[in-house]
Amino acid sequence: MNNPLLDLSDHPRFDSIQPQHVAPAIDALLADAETALAAVTADDFPARWGDVAKVLDVATEKLGRAWGAVSHLKSVRDTPELRAAYNEVLPKVTEFWTRLGADERLYAKYKAIDPTSLNAEQRQAHKNAIRNFVLGGAELTGVARERFAAIQDRQATLSQKFSENALDATDAYAYFATQAELDGVPQDVKDAARAAAQSEGKEGYKLTLKMPCYLPVMQFAHSSALRETLYRAYVTRASDQADELYRQHDNSGLIREILALRLEEAKLLGYANFGELSIAPKMAESAQKVIAFLRNLASKARPHAEQDLADLRAFAAQELGLADPQPWDWPYVSEKLKEARYAFSEQEVKQYFTAPKVLAGLFKIVETLFDVAIRPDTAPVWHPGVEFYRIERAGQLVGQFYLDASARSGKRGGAWMDDVRARWLRPDTSQLQTPVAHLVCNFAEGVNGKPALLTHDDVTTLFHEFGHGLHHLLTQVNEHDVSGISGVEWDAVELPSQFMENFCWEWDVLKHMTAHVDTGEPLPRALFDKMLAAKNFQSGMQTLRQIEFSLFDMLLHTEHDPAQDFMPLLDNVRAEVAVLQPPKWSRTVHTFSHIFAGGYAAGYYSYKWAEVLSADAYAAFEETVGKDGLPNRETGRKYLQAILEAGGSRPAMESFIAFRGREPKLDALLRHQGMVPK
Repeated sequence: MNNPLLDLSDHPRFDSIQPQHVAPAIDALLADAETALAAVTADDFPARWGDVAKVLDVATEKLGRAWGAVSHLKSVRDTPELRAAYNEVLPKVTEFWTRLGADERLYAKYKAIDPTSLNAEQRQAHKNAIRNFVLGGAELTGVARERFAAIQDRQATLSQKFSENALDATDAYAYFATQAELDGVPQDVKDAARAAAQSEGKEGYKLTLKMPCYLPVMQFAHSSALRETLYRAYVTRASDQADELYRQHDNSGLIREILALRLEEAKLLGYANFGELSIAPKMAESAQKVIAFLRNLASKARPHAEQDLADLRAFAAQELGLADPQPWDWPYVSEKLKEARYAFSEQEVKQYFTAPKVLAGLFKIVETLFDVAIRPDTAPVWHPGVEFYRIERAGQLVGQFYLDASARSGKRGGAWMDDVRARWLRPDTSQLQTPVAHLVCNFAEGVNGKPALLTHDDVTTLFHEFGHGLHHLLTQVNEHDVSGISGVEWDAVELPSQFMENFCWEWDVLKHMTAHVDTGEPLPRALFDKMLAAKNFQSGMQTLRQIEFSLFDMLLHTEHDPAQDFMPLLDNVRAEVAVLQPPKWSRTVHTFSHIFAGGYAAGYYSYKWAEVLSADAYAAFEETVGKDGLPNRETGRKYLQAILEAGGSRPAMESFIAFRGREPKLDALLRHQGMVPK
């Protein structure tokens, strides 16, 4: 018990876990899981759900929690020592889970369980388990079985290396700018860049490819040359087009091998391609249906995108003297057009969104809608900036979550929610285990003693991840494989997250989460009205951008030959969908971690698919909004019960119909994004 990874009595001891703890702990937990597997697959072990869970699920859940803590630290506090310890153990962990998911003795034991002996939650978990055994290779034999296991091991290694390359390529880059080059850049961004340079004993301003630095430079820097420098570095990260200094992080070969292995895996399981395999456990009926959905949405968005681009070109030529804007000019042109058209800037808005005030406003809407209380709590954390909270209802603990909001070196980019542990009526203790989640973002830190300032996009991101968190934390399901986000179809899992984003555009919600960083004054209604008018600014182009990613992902996994270069496919997709073409040397695919290291392979369409669900779900709140302008509590209670509390205990379509009374429609999404046909 001196090893903190083996202390699973409460929350992970993040402040004590060191690289040297990883191998001994995981080896011990793997050994326990092997013993449990041998026990439940013995001929005389009863084929009863509770008996299997009490032995095997308890052991594998402990392994999953410990490995989850290691994986989490790898994402938020990466060091060479931790990376080495992680990579040493990764093949063992992958091999065990692959073998467990394909164990024909365990598969037979599950098939022998009488479904009529199970409650509704257990029946859904049992149904999922049988399907997952088939997809996990349990029906393969001989050489095919061995090859399938080898593929899983190799894919885990490749995906991990892809993620490391993307992180290292981002962290390695720095450009030290002069004060003159930063003309136009917001003061807080310059202050942070100056402090970063000084911390390294260097002159000037340290610019990086982390979003809190990169994006404001692209939007506000008057210097086109500076924007070009950062743009080129950003879109060539982890590729063969990067500067020679950074080319050691090239992901080209990894992408080709990953694609080849996925196709081979699919064919071993009897599928024509990986796209079909990926769709098997999802809401969508087929890869072709997804492709048709994306192309249909693209046709509706394209006229709006073409008008967006025409407006940009006209403004660039007439107001900025840019007759032929280059790719690195578009964010700058867009920001200037938005300022001119709507008479406000993102920088002006950001002054009102201090992180503490935004968080208080978010908590208020959640507490109001779902009849809970959110309170500060204590637990070991991995960084001083991490906060920990508890959610209660009627004085009873419902769940807890960590919030890690700020960007820093050694932390993976982007934003995500992950589970620490699931709600579970534990069969070993008969005690209810409450759920715990990680909420991770990459916002700019506060400077000069002031609180962190969030852009409205940052606010939306926070609400998005909190939506995922609520899905995991507010579940009332007691079976861990279908509680919270577990067992939810991948193309429906974004529904609660995208649903929460809508509240960021409601005045009666937003006004409670603003206070000017210097004066404390709330966001003026006139400024909000300008933001609202600009809400769908370039929504056509943004929609096509997401469809470009989604369509490329699905075609890459259905029609592409992995032996061929994947760039021509991307060129073809852009020719079909996009209204703006990037330079030939752009290599954004090489950091497309969602599909090569993040579980969204042949599944990136899920964002748009689930957006249809979330927009239609939010329309129910629009239809029942109270006189005070706040969301209707009764509608909130219905949404809580039908969607959040149900978790993965039934098909997502059943949950949606339970809430809405019908299947989803596209209308609300088009209306919300200002793309209703005129």
